[in-house]
Amino acid sequence: MAQVRLENVKKYFGHVKALDGIDLVVEDQKFVVLLGPSGCGKTTLLRCISGLEKVTDGRIYFDGEDVTGLPPRNRNISMVFQSYAVWPHMKVYENIAYPMKIKKYEKSEIEKRVEWAARLLNIHELLDRYPAQLSGGQRQRVAVARAIVLEPAVLLMDEPLSNLDALLRVMMRSELKKLQERLGTTTIYVTHDQVEAMTMGDMIAVMNAGKIQQYGTPEEIYHKPANLFVAGFIGSPRMNFLEMEVQSKDGAVIFNSETLEIDCPKHLLDKIRDFSQNRVVLGIRPEHIHLSRVESAYPLKGEVYFTERLGSDTIVHFKVNEVRIVAKIPSDVILREGERVEFFLDLSKLHVFDPETGRNLG
Repeated sequence: MAQVRLENVKKYFGHVKALDGIDLVVEDQKFVVLLGPSGCGKTTLLRCISGLEKVTDGRIYFDGEDVTGLPPRNRNISMVFQSYAVWPHMKVYENIAYPMKIKKYEKSEIEKRVEWAARLLNIHELLDRYPAQLSGGQRQRVAVARAIVLEPAVLLMDEPLSNLDALLRVMMRSELKKLQERLGTTTIYVTHDQVEAMTMGDMIAVMNAGKIQQYGTPEEIYHKPANLFVAGFIGSPRMNFLEMEVQSKDGAVIFNSETLEIDCPKHLLDKIRDFSQNRVVLGIRPEHIHLSRVESAYPLKGEVYFTERLGSDTIVHFKVNEVRIVAKIPSDVILREGERVEFFLDLSKLHVFDPETGRNLG
């Protein structure tokens, strides 16, 4: 197993900055997720860690050893790809055994390790089948078995579940996480799916435009987003953002717009008083907007514009004058379009952002 450390890693494709100064430490035996939208650089970063791409600048270390210039075969890593990449002309046994045959392992050792990996992934009864005879989930298990059979120091996974159907994807999420916990292998996992990231990762690196926007636990990423991008990317539905002006009124600090006037909650007062600008962006998650009054509540009267009934929850889009706000409420509450309704913002969950830099001021 290994700690992975990246120092100021940059990767340019011509004039395009795919990675723009990445600093990251993946601790030994941790499951770290690289999360971000398409084109943010997460797969390029994974390929640089693997050695499949040469970095333009910066250094990569495994347990303190500089591996920046080493080819993939000398890094003691294994990769699992989105496309599975299992050999169609080889049976499952041969697919799993292939990397060991390349390294000229003894036949008895190959048999022992293939059996171990196959049982670990519950595919030991499929060893005599060809990939065409397997389901998508079974083929993915074969790819994972082939990746772990050499007991790599670092396991790299590039959106390995994206080709599976929704139900199987949920099942494989838990299986992969439990497998990593049993093996203790340092794992770096790429996905654009925030649910995968939140449920699987010990730590999450949220990426955008070739940079890491925030690196933290799932709880930190959700409850304390570093900036507007992270706040908007994490959470479904996305966080509501309201542009407001900071004003003083009767000795109190308020956030004001043409539509709303919200008292600044106590936990933000010092930060707002120290802030030099008079405009901010307020952020409140849909799940922190309620139909009943809560402590630190701000009442908000509006008109129901549209509802999405999801079974377990209902997503309500409502308008306060011309401002559209989204709330997440229990599914047993039925609201109809055009209905007037009063919601309550939980101000203890309010976020305030700098509109120029996007930085969270809380």
